[in-house]
Amino acid sequence: MPEPIQNRIEQSLREASVRYYKLVLLAGETGSGKTAALRAIAGKLDVDVINVNLALSTKLIELTARQRALRISPLFGAIVGKAGSVALLDNTEILFDRDLRQDPLRLLQGLARNRSIVASWNGRLIGDKLTYAEAGHIEHQTYDNAEALIVDMNETSGLEARERRQA
Repeated sequence: MPEPIQNRIEQSLREASVRYYKLVLLAGETGSGKTAALRAIAGKLDVDVINVNLALSTKLIELTARQRALRISPLFGAIVGKAGSVALLDNTEILFDRDLRQDPLRLLQGLARNRSIVASWNGRLIGDKLTYAEAGHIEHQTYDNAEALIVDMNETSGLEARERRQA
């Protein structure tokens, strides 16, 4: 019988704690259970789930487009920094906004050097390729061998998912 997704995420967090990037990505399409899994882990760890879209957009709203691109990294760092040793991030779509001129994976990795991060990733893991959005979409991105532990929410059998580790 497959292991519950929460157990896989907890195991990934333990493994991530000894890595350079302490980053766990929950890769899945809309409706794959990422938010529910994050909420379950939040309850177990007694931490909050950060709604990245909401938290970051309120900080960026009064800035010009140029200022947003320049200040997103420190602003996002301050938001995640308040989370403590483990940050659970949901609704991360704002990080992929082309106007912000950021590499979302590198941004998350940079923050995951000092604390463990579990972040939802609206995309797929196909072999060793991590994608965001569908091909042809303006925000589509592909990463080969992403340096993160990846729990693939799309590879489900029933309600369970399989974790894939990347080098």
